[in-house]
Amino acid sequence: MSVARVTELTASSSKSFEAAIEKGIKRANETLENVEGAWVQEMKVTCKGGKVEEYRVNMKVTFILHDKD
Repeated sequence: MSVARVTELTASSSKSFEAAIEKGIKRANETLENVEGAWVQEMKVTCKGGKVEEYRVNMKVTFILHDKD
């Protein structure tokens, strides 16, 4: 039986929501082991001069904890 843990993170990109999600998952995978998935909770943008300046996502990333022997 596996036990999972969830951690919340925020990532941003000047390109798109998809790029922000990919950036967040990539960074989580560099720090956490066994990343299994993510739930995008919130998507928002910052604007400047009437144009989108930055895409931001808040995510909950799920990863599986190692079993103790």
